[in-house]
Amino acid sequence: MRPASPPPTEFNFAQHLIASNATRPEKTALIDDAGSLSYGQLTEQIRRFAGGLKALGLKREERVLLLMHDSNDWVVAFLGSLYAGVVPVAVNTLLTPDDYAFMLRNSRAQAALVSAALLPTLQAAMDLAKTEVRHLVVSRPTGALRQGQFNMADFVAQNPATLPASTLADEPAFWLYSSGSTGQPKGTVHSQGNLYWTAELYGKGVLALRESDVVFSAAKLFFAYGLGNALTFPLSAGASVVLMAERPTPQATFKRLVEHQPTVFYGAPTGYGGMLAQPDLPAKNAVALRLCSSAGEALPRDIAERWSSHFGCDIIDGIGSTEMLHVFLSNRPGDVRYGTTGKPVPGYEVQLRSEDGSVLSGHDEIGDLFIQGPSSALMYWNNREKSRDTFQGVWTKSGDKYTRDADGYYTYAGRNDDMLKVSGIYVSPFEVESTLVQHTAILEAAVIGKQDTDGLTKTKAFIVLKQGQSLSEAEVKAFVKERLAPYKYPRFIEFVAELPKTATGKIQRFRLRDLEKAS
Repeated sequence: MRPASPPPTEFNFAQHLIASNATRPEKTALIDDAGSLSYGQLTEQIRRFAGGLKALGLKREERVLLLMHDSNDWVVAFLGSLYAGVVPVAVNTLLTPDDYAFMLRNSRAQAALVSAALLPTLQAAMDLAKTEVRHLVVSRPTGALRQGQFNMADFVAQNPATLPASTLADEPAFWLYSSGSTGQPKGTVHSQGNLYWTAELYGKGVLALRESDVVFSAAKLFFAYGLGNALTFPLSAGASVVLMAERPTPQATFKRLVEHQPTVFYGAPTGYGGMLAQPDLPAKNAVALRLCSSAGEALPRDIAERWSSHFGCDIIDGIGSTEMLHVFLSNRPGDVRYGTTGKPVPGYEVQLRSEDGSVLSGHDEIGDLFIQGPSSALMYWNNREKSRDTFQGVWTKSGDKYTRDADGYYTYAGRNDDMLKVSGIYVSPFEVESTLVQHTAILEAAVIGKQDTDGLTKTKAFIVLKQGQSLSEAEVKAFVKERLAPYKYPRFIEFVAELPKTATGKIQRFRLRDLEKAS
């Protein structure tokens, strides 16, 4: 594969997509719960939405909060904002008014783009934030709107199309808030060019998406992984996208896989595991999958092998981050080694570093993962200390620990703040969790450190059993002892109904640690 050429200095990603798809105006671009848009219709709505933002008096680089369920309107609002040079701040749809109040204050958003179902929550957040949000554009309202609120369909239809803003590739284009797996979310600022780079290096370079593909992502658009999956990558390739507003339950996902026959599906390990546990898992001949992708957390080998065996379709497991925008370390079609996260994506360089910062050159040593690549975020907004700690010159600190084997494949060893030292030896919670979920009665597991009566750190496992299953602590311990070194088995076990997670499916071990301290 030839190296991707950089975008020009003056570059607007929305206009780049419009130009790339100018020859396919009649082809279906987006399919959501209410209908579809062709590439020609999408282009017209992007230009008119941008015209509407200008008519409201919004200026270049002013922020607008984007709080919408996945839909055609989400894509139009995001790309229309980029087209106008206005900065969309895409946020998680599952948060509380307190969370949104923080984001409104932090971003100083001048307007909000919101789904009708989320409008009451946003209004409560605006009351808490006491900041000026001058305008609200509401997607698919069911009732009358107040003064200063606009029906998005009317907003698009009544405003004239405009020309694209003359933005720069390095110009701030949009924000994503970190998912909060380790505490307070941070406003992560990305450029126009970063979207281009992830599409070129991963969407085209690794996944090799094609115009004939129909793609569906269980990961939502507000998540960096989902944004690439269901917007940046397929629209860069001229493919068609299936969008789903509701939560990606197994049954909701099965419905889209069967009805719309996507050829490419993107999920997360928790979702794959949950689907495999369902009695109504579709048969291989009921779907059209040629490629599946996983990110968000490392994919356990057992889940990957069972999925591949059932559907005859490999899962391409990778790791990305909000800070790098998408996947930078990945397995790839034709080169899948389950249990590992693969090798660096061409265009990115990774390093493993020891606690003293030196680069580890050996094999099977646990080190901190650093990444160098063109899609790194510019900064965390108004957070200089965290920015300096994460963005270190050309390198970005991931916060993850990894090992590299003799063949160059990288294997996840846990988050920096999740790693445990037991008997003076590092233990990866993920390794223990991956072993636990191999048991036929266990649906999910999370492992943290717990001090014993002597004040020494030992492993504790929180376990969610499959429906109708039972298991004793002794059986769990014996199962792990047969498969891992003796010092790694969980000394403490607690059976729970569910695990705390972010909206993107990442287990929040820090919440388990907080609960343990409080008990």
